[in-house]
Amino acid sequence: MSLDHSAPLASHAPRRATLAPLKRAAVAATGLALLVASSIAHAAVTVKDDSGATVTLPAPARRVVSLSPHATELLFAAGAGDKVVGVVKYSDFPEAARRLPRVGDNSALDLERILALKPDLIVVWMHGNSQRQVEALRQLKLPVFYSEPKHLTDLPAAIETLGTLMGTPAKAQASAEAFRTRYEALRKQYASRAPVSVFYQVWTQPLMTLNGTHMVSDVIRLCGGVNIFADEAPLVPRVSVEAVLAKQPEAMFTATPGATASDKPLATLDSWRKWPQLPAVAHDNLFGIDGDLINRPGPRILDGARAMCEDLDIARERRAPSAK
Repeated sequence: MSLDHSAPLASHAPRRATLAPLKRAAVAATGLALLVASSIAHAAVTVKDDSGATVTLPAPARRVVSLSPHATELLFAAGAGDKVVGVVKYSDFPEAARRLPRVGDNSALDLERILALKPDLIVVWMHGNSQRQVEALRQLKLPVFYSEPKHLTDLPAAIETLGTLMGTPAKAQASAEAFRTRYEALRKQYASRAPVSVFYQVWTQPLMTLNGTHMVSDVIRLCGGVNIFADEAPLVPRVSVEAVLAKQPEAMFTATPGATASDKPLATLDSWRKWPQLPAVAHDNLFGIDGDLINRPGPRILDGARAMCEDLDIARERRAPSAK
């Protein structure tokens, strides 16, 4: 019987001896990880914003106010949603952004409300916010980061830069890589599609469109479309009805809340039906796209791109057989 009792004891003794150093190593590794995380959380960070200015924080931001809906979406994409303490009107994505305190809208900010939130970083829309009010924030020594990505391919880096500022680089990099993967898949899918001439209508009175340097034009190109006013000098040029008629676009797009490819033509595009000689009208290629998807320079623009690409495929299918 003594042998029966001694055998288990003998077999466990070496295991305890082996576990002890393993436990010590695990504790040391955990301590090292916490030390590294703590040092990252308190280390100064320096980045360049979209104005070319250098922005340096003594430590990653913990309380950020976003002054544009697109910046709000970029911050959440960077994994910093829990650090956003204030947003402007129309910051409605993701759902958590709807519950955040409002500090006015793009052009009329509540400076007192912003100060009350005690931010350690303000993310500003370069050409969408009141520069006078932004300068007032600067005078109060609040760090300002200008966000205005210009091209689809700028968006992953925009997410990663905000991740650096917010101390969430791993989450930001994962989000950026997911965007790059989706973009590349769309590019490959539509790279060999037949080109379709496109008129993108921004406004009706006066009639306005977008030139080739705008991000929406990137979307048009990604889908195999050709912006008929790409060569205009202003970013948002005014054009005449006669100029549109002369260009003979095969498809027309405009932004609208909640539009999908199956929607009926929009009232703002429906007015073009008085010119049946337009290919876009003749083939009923008048499309609406959700404005939040196509106009905001954020991760969801690829959802808008997917919708436009599918619409342009419809336009290709509606061509006369000799034109395909």
